[in-house]
Amino acid sequence: MSDILVVSGLRKTYGQLEAVRGIEFSVRPGEVFALIGPNGAGKTTTLRMVATILQPTSGSIVLDGIDVVKNPQQARERLSYLPEEAGAYKSMKGRDYLKFMAEVFFDDSTEQAESVKTAAEISGLGERLDDKLGTYSKGMTRKLLLARSIMTRPRLAILDEPTSGLDVLGALDIRDTVKRFASQGMAVLLSSHNMLEIEYLSDRVAIINKGVLHATGTPTELKERFSARNLEEVFAEVAR
Repeated sequence: MSDILVVSGLRKTYGQLEAVRGIEFSVRPGEVFALIGPNGAGKTTTLRMVATILQPTSGSIVLDGIDVVKNPQQARERLSYLPEEAGAYKSMKGRDYLKFMAEVFFDDSTEQAESVKTAAEISGLGERLDDKLGTYSKGMTRKLLLARSIMTRPRLAILDEPTSGLDVLGALDIRDTVKRFASQGMAVLLSSHNMLEIEYLSDRVAIINKGVLHATGTPTELKERFSARNLEEVFAEVAR
């Protein structure tokens, strides 16, 4: 099976600061691939480059056969991005927000309606979709934003801290949704500081520190390689 995402020699510099230093990894269809590391390690910078928000200094990103750097608009048609601090229009009703986003993505009215129906099911918000977003809890907003991110069934969903700030039940709902859509073939590039979440969700994990990838493998492989009981211990070893 061909990789849906291939990142090669990726670098990003800001003046004298080299935030990402020639990293390489790939993601397969239906795979949840986690990029983890301490604050300032280069995770979010990498996700933003893949999502076409930041321009790499050098290196290549190929998504579904599309050169992301040379053809960002074509790449955006195949991916979605949920940032950690994503927001929504608080004066809009949840359903209207989903309709608005569907109209941005699709020209065909049938596809718009189908994507809104899918998002409504994913969110699990029921009648609350007819309330304004300003009345939503953080967990409800996050569920709506996740639904918006995957209602178009992208080839790659990029999720930065998808359950940040949520309670246990809200986090479980989102994790189960991610796993369900991955099982249907959607690739996921994920970042989180919650190592239990990473271990539960991820097929493979890459650990980045100071802009360099130090280890990549399944959670089991990484624990064996570092003689660790869990991913938190692996993380601590690499982050020192």
